[in-house]
Amino acid sequence: MSLPTEPIGSIPRSAELLATLSAHEQGRLASKDLAGAVDQAVAETIQRLQAAGSPVVTDGEQGKPSFATYPIAGLKGLSPDGVVIPFADGHVRQLPSLTAGPFRYQQHADGYLKAALAHAGVPVKQAVIAPSALSLLYPAEGIGGYSREEFLADLADEAEADIRGCLDAGAHKVQLDFTEGRLSLKLDPSGGVLADFIALNNRVLDRFTPAERARIGVHTCPGGDQDSTHSLDVDYAGLLPQLFQLNVGSFYVQLASEPDPDRVLAVIADQLPASAQVFVGVIDPIDPRVETPEEVRDRVLNAARHLPADRLGTCDDCGFSPFADDTSTSRETAFAKVRARVEGTALAAELLGV
Repeated sequence: MSLPTEPIGSIPRSAELLATLSAHEQGRLASKDLAGAVDQAVAETIQRLQAAGSPVVTDGEQGKPSFATYPIAGLKGLSPDGVVIPFADGHVRQLPSLTAGPFRYQQHADGYLKAALAHAGVPVKQAVIAPSALSLLYPAEGIGGYSREEFLADLADEAEADIRGCLDAGAHKVQLDFTEGRLSLKLDPSGGVLADFIALNNRVLDRFTPAERARIGVHTCPGGDQDSTHSLDVDYAGLLPQLFQLNVGSFYVQLASEPDPDRVLAVIADQLPASAQVFVGVIDPIDPRVETPEEVRDRVLNAARHLPADRLGTCDDCGFSPFADDTSTSRETAFAKVRARVEGTALAAELLGV
């Protein structure tokens, strides 16, 4: 199959792993015991992704507390009263707020990648959080003796190291998670915050060569947590032209859950950079129903009516459990949806002759 298909990232953690993570957080389990449990979960996750036919795998983010906060887990100098992210069903997630500098990652993503590579028999991609998301840690009132400009310089250095470490370790792709892009237009319809996000991310991406950027992608979605979203009501037409200004080789665009996918595809066809590939979402992780391969095939064929097949790929709309404590989707459902994506993409590829 030459039509590429890739997962986005997270797979729901098992009840046993969640209990282990909780025990460690509460100080009832040694770090070495946690590491063993996580490694076992990663191995089992990769084995099941490969069994589902996935030509590219991830570690399922089994050891991450969340897709967004892994770099700051254990960081001193944080307060809990940071930016609040409201979801459509009424629940919220809240980021911490930085109280002191200098800002340093406590964990870089290449550690997760290297652990996954030890178990994988196929290429491994690695998701990293976009620097724009972590820029939200800096408080509006500032930090005495540590300016926002100093913070952004430190953040850019750390984000570069996060990406570069994964490229150097052999990642098939490094995917920047940029869910805050669409959300920013809900918080600031003028687009000023989005423009700042794009500029910051490009400040980091511009440090890489064209060959390196060809292995870097960016993922956009309206959030996905506890079967709810934070910005599905924001018009994609306001985001995509700005998104496509990011200097990356691949774009992963949530599409399966969009109410009018043809409208979005028309914008993509008009705005996609000439050198980039777009992976369209053909699986909705929030929908409890498992899509059939034929449904996936038809979604791909519809996308191919708008986009050249040689610039097209497929993905899931979002990770299945971006926050570790989100158990709204079962592991069994997630793996069944992955298999449907792989089989449906293969059906479409055969019909498209690619």
